[in-house]
Amino acid sequence: MSLNCSSWQDNSLFVKRFAFAKFSDVTEQSFLLFTLILLMFLASLMGNALIALAIWTNPVLHTPMYFFLANLSLLEIGYTCSVIPKMLQSLVSEARGISREGCATQMFFFTLFAISECCLLAAMAFDRYMAICSPLHYATRMSRGVCAHLAVVSWTVGCMVGLGQTNYIFSLDFCGPCEIDHFFCDLPPILALACGDTSHNEAAVFVVAILCISSPFLLIVASYGRILAAVLVMPSPEGRRKALSTCSSHLLVVTLFYGSGSVTYLRPKASHSPGMDKLLALFYTVVTSMLNPIIYSLRNKEVKAALRRTLGKRKILNHG
Repeated sequence: MSLNCSSWQDNSLFVKRFAFAKFSDVTEQSFLLFTLILLMFLASLMGNALIALAIWTNPVLHTPMYFFLANLSLLEIGYTCSVIPKMLQSLVSEARGISREGCATQMFFFTLFAISECCLLAAMAFDRYMAICSPLHYATRMSRGVCAHLAVVSWTVGCMVGLGQTNYIFSLDFCGPCEIDHFFCDLPPILALACGDTSHNEAAVFVVAILCISSPFLLIVASYGRILAAVLVMPSPEGRRKALSTCSSHLLVVTLFYGSGSVTYLRPKASHSPGMDKLLALFYTVVTSMLNPIIYSLRNKEVKAALRRTLGKRKILNHG
């Protein structure tokens, strides 16, 4: 059901406030969905925070691979916090409105964290490539300064794309309806509410998606192609197993993140449907963020050991 936007428009009839669409008109379904998403949100926050804390408080993990993993955990925390709290409010409250400025702010931060993660995953793949294919030069080529530079570049690219895309879209006028057929201010559903022909804006969003999703992904593919070639010629089965083991967690995270993101932003407009878009968005904003700490902690003995030490220190402090 469409909302009456008359009270949310100025005299020029341009929309100044939006509202998110309801997930369901059935109260029980909304409450069940609220509970599930809240639990996943809390699990994501706790898991990512614990991994970041464990890495920074355990000197044995002060290596390039874990430096990037700590940055990934921080990005995941920001990623979910930019979207989920407002979505939870919309599920259990009639206060589903959001101002134009609030919507722009949410879009900026969501884009910042998403694009930064694309770039950071590519940096992590490059780190694995250097560690396996050039082990003798790894310490110098992946120094602390180089790692910090790669992380700063990832965050900076995310910030620039977020600013550019948000400013470009919110320079448009929105004449109504004011209801966003989504649970957060994502680019395609906001563009659908703009006045007039938005084909140029849609093309710009698509081009940015190609550059910011496909380019890092191609770098990841190239890195793992070289890694696979190097692993296949290793004489020791144990060496091959260890090399593949260090890459498996990252490959799984890349598959989850890029798989859902590519289906959402790179498929033809004609194949989009609000229901499928919401389901995909729920997956890459909540589920993948919750799974990442589990994937890295279950498949990495050093992370598991660091988590045990960190949790042990907290217990001692609490008892003390």
